[in-house]
Amino acid sequence: MSRTSEAPTTGPTRTTDAAPARRPRLVAVDAARGLALIGMIAVHILPVHDPETFEPTLQWSLFGGRAAALFALLAGLSLAFSSGGRAPHRGRALTATRAGLVVRALLIASVGLAINQVMPSPAPALGILVYYGAFFLLAVPLLGLRRRTLAVAAAVCAVLGPVLVHVLGPALPQPAAVNPTLGSVLTDPGGTLAQVLLTGTYPAVPYLTYLCAGLLLGRTDLHEVVVRVRIAVVGVVLALGAWFVYWVLVLQAGGYDQLMRHTPWLSEDQIDEIIVWGPSPDLPTSTWWWLLTPGPHSNTPVTLLMDLGTGLAVLGLFLLLARPNRLWTTLGAMGGRTLSLYSAHLLALATAVHDDDRPLWFTVHVAVAAVLAVLWARTLGQGPLERGVAAAVRGTRRLVLGTPARAAESPRV
Repeated sequence: MSRTSEAPTTGPTRTTDAAPARRPRLVAVDAARGLALIGMIAVHILPVHDPETFEPTLQWSLFGGRAAALFALLAGLSLAFSSGGRAPHRGRALTATRAGLVVRALLIASVGLAINQVMPSPAPALGILVYYGAFFLLAVPLLGLRRRTLAVAAAVCAVLGPVLVHVLGPALPQPAAVNPTLGSVLTDPGGTLAQVLLTGTYPAVPYLTYLCAGLLLGRTDLHEVVVRVRIAVVGVVLALGAWFVYWVLVLQAGGYDQLMRHTPWLSEDQIDEIIVWGPSPDLPTSTWWWLLTPGPHSNTPVTLLMDLGTGLAVLGLFLLLARPNRLWTTLGAMGGRTLSLYSAHLLALATAVHDDDRPLWFTVHVAVAAVLAVLWARTLGQGPLERGVAAAVRGTRRLVLGTPARAAESPRV
């Protein structure tokens, strides 16, 4: 959830940190990450349904599951930038980049475990940082893949990931905690591993769909207007197409009746709740028809492709519309420091003072994050956690490359 910090090399045999000529950084990428941060804050704090009508709130309809998917998509994009962009690293440079990514993954996961350890019970939020570390670890072998291979990998993960959850989920050990913690890693390593990879809220194996798609995007020239238009159009088509599959097969062709027939312990209202608000905690596995439902965080193929499409559409629109003004600068500052801001947000939630007036506390969280991000960007540059992670990654790359490396800046994309 932080900006990349390694300067990409340009040739297959290049092993030094001499950087090529840099193009202006795309504020749209950081701005989209800033929007995802606001979406995560909204999901954590604001109510998910109207207390009078019991209909889903606007914020839930906009951000439920989609904010996390956008984060993961942009994580893949950042990995592409840090591993060479359109000219992926090869040879020793790729080895150094992979080693740096392992260090980044372990540090981010450690931050997440530490934060989860101090969360009260019941947890006020389901943190993504531990899963984020797992995303990065699983992405290590993907860094050198070509665009066509990445597209195939994204499609395979969108189908195979949910199938693995459906088949293996009931047989896997149940986690000891809602959020993975340092304690659960030590006392229940099997349950925690299953949670992070397959059965948790943000399971790493299905979420590789977003990582692969982001890596693919980072191998294209995002400065080209035609590329930006294609990203937005593909996103809209993908989201609508996935929803259409659900509408035809579940709502029109008898799939909903199959859900009721094979899941008799759930009422029609309870099935509708899963479709609208997602499973609590796990999606039923009584019939394969559940894999065609679009509930947030259900991690079905339909959900993954809908949320991927939404993320692509948002990114494409941001790339087309972003301009150097106050709004985009603020969103960009927040998006460039999401690791620090998101961690601070979770620690603030751990105080449980937000329960009384949720709209007010949502406003406070977003306003404080925006002000801190802009001030920090103008005075100190990288966020504190981003700076520490970047330093560790640079040190790792130096060890692997075996050559002195100047302090690298975030690659301009």
